[in-house]
Amino acid sequence: MLSGRRLDLLDPSPLDIEIEDIAHGLARVARWNGQTSGEHIFSVAQHSVLVELIARRQAQAAGVELDRRWRLAMLLHDAPEYVVGDMISPFKAVLGGDYKSVEARLLAAVSLRFGLPIQWPVALVKKVKAADRASAFLEATHLAGFGVAEAKRFFGAPFPLDAAAEREHLAPWSAGEAKMRFLARFAEIAGPVPGEPK
Repeated sequence: MLSGRRLDLLDPSPLDIEIEDIAHGLARVARWNGQTSGEHIFSVAQHSVLVELIARRQAQAAGVELDRRWRLAMLLHDAPEYVVGDMISPFKAVLGGDYKSVEARLLAAVSLRFGLPIQWPVALVKKVKAADRASAFLEATHLAGFGVAEAKRFFGAPFPLDAAAEREHLAPWSAGEAKMRFLARFAEIAGPVPGEPK
């Protein structure tokens, strides 16, 4: 990692995980295998910020406040991709259990590093999936050339965002901006990182 950490993919230690490395890597990993419109890729870092926003808005629409730790989980839900990349779902299915076990070990280490439970509660996983699908719908229809009917078949009914939020979060950011905004959102949610100087 750029931080100088050496991360063992098969036995990752939370001590070797740094938020700067996660942000840097995710800002350079393309969603949709790079098959999106715009001058820049639509990065996993930008997607993660969008998923966290959608989750907050979904909770507000249901009349509840999303717990801080759950918002952090939303932001970090794709954190393993900073080292393994973002593979499209059909290919992940072909790879099967081995890929999923590596991804799960990485997510467990990330979770432990940042004060989240190693095993996420079922209710949290459902909320992550709902916000992730809503984000995918928006990305598909705004950036990846999907029609609305096709996107509904793959991702379900959309969760609408206001026009200003769509403009801000669906225009692809540069890698530098994606990293900066991911880190800023992390700092807003998490506060000081455990084990790092304040």
